[in-house]
Amino acid sequence: RGAVRVEGRAGIPDAARSRGDQQFFYVNGRFVRDKVLSHAVRSAYEDVLHGQRQPVFALYLTIDPARVDVNVHPTKIEVRFRDGREVHQAVRQAIENALAVPRAGETATPAATPLFTSTAPRSMPVWTQPAIHFAAERGPGDLAAMWPASPAMPAADTTGEAATAGAPAWHIAGAPMPSPLQTPVSPQPADADTAAVWPLGRALAQLQGIYILAENAQGLVIVDMHAAHERIVYERLKTQLDGAAIGSQPLLIPATFAATPQEVATAEACTAVLTALGMEITPFSPRTLAVRAVPGTLADGDPVELARSVLAELAQHDASTVVQRAQNELLSTMACHGAVRANRKLTLDEMNGLLRQMEATERSDQCNHGRPTWRQLSIRELDGLFLRGR
Repeated sequence: RGAVRVEGRAGIPDAARSRGDQQFFYVNGRFVRDKVLSHAVRSAYEDVLHGQRQPVFALYLTIDPARVDVNVHPTKIEVRFRDGREVHQAVRQAIENALAVPRAGETATPAATPLFTSTAPRSMPVWTQPAIHFAAERGPGDLAAMWPASPAMPAADTTGEAATAGAPAWHIAGAPMPSPLQTPVSPQPADADTAAVWPLGRALAQLQGIYILAENAQGLVIVDMHAAHERIVYERLKTQLDGAAIGSQPLLIPATFAATPQEVATAEACTAVLTALGMEITPFSPRTLAVRAVPGTLADGDPVELARSVLAELAQHDASTVVQRAQNELLSTMACHGAVRANRKLTLDEMNGLLRQMEATERSDQCNHGRPTWRQLSIRELDGLFLRGR
């Protein structure tokens, strides 16, 4: 990306650890530790890791030596980038693109997938396991203008009689409504012999109103239907927002706050960037800043808290991540309430429709909160449970 070349191997979310002891950065062949790089990777894994789990990775950056200061630490283990924002964005985008591809259809179970199986580079120069490779590049900060601030929550269907899930009550202006359980256009496999056509297989049954049991070429697939549908709705809402400008909402009464010299300097130097993010922050006095406008989607939040977060990120990283993170949190809440609920009885067509959507949805292996959405039990594992072949 630009003057930064990123290569490496990124661990799948299931391989995350409680400690960050398997995280390695190399800049021009030298092992380094750097907060900008660490922040970029953490941002990329943000909505696929559960709790405080730490990803595993090895990343190799190639950059013009004149753009890197390696003399900031006696042992040269720390570096300072001339353009930290560019490096941050390149690393974050590379990891995000790698994580976007669903792992359905792998021959191994997700938990047993080799962490560092190398494949040939794709559209971006990164080596990863088969489950993680680079899809088409996606802009980090293209977000939509607005959606209803207090959407009505769709009622959960507990009767078990409905043939299809109710559509979410939210809508992005000018975009089609996401259909929760859309019957796939492609024909369904007619029997078990053709179940291998689909990576997640053919739906067999529903268990306790929570799990979908399906058969594929490897064996048995178990899907948490709420978690899976939550991710599908979440990604659809994000897609609807992509490519649209961030709408700005002027504040009736500007919110002022005592600012540090660095915050004042950042606000004055980055007016154009702030405008692109839908914000207007201007000096009110030599030591005070005034927030005069915020993104329309975040108009109900704390403008001062948002302004401080954006200015802090803008001073070191890519500030668009702050706005994107806040917007994604709202979208995640909307998706959680819009997803099909537990104890909702689904028809086989609806179950198969959900499986097909999972196969086509980015990051569908984890829900918005980082929990797995499906697991694979191979025939060999099932045979072992019953001591077959012994």
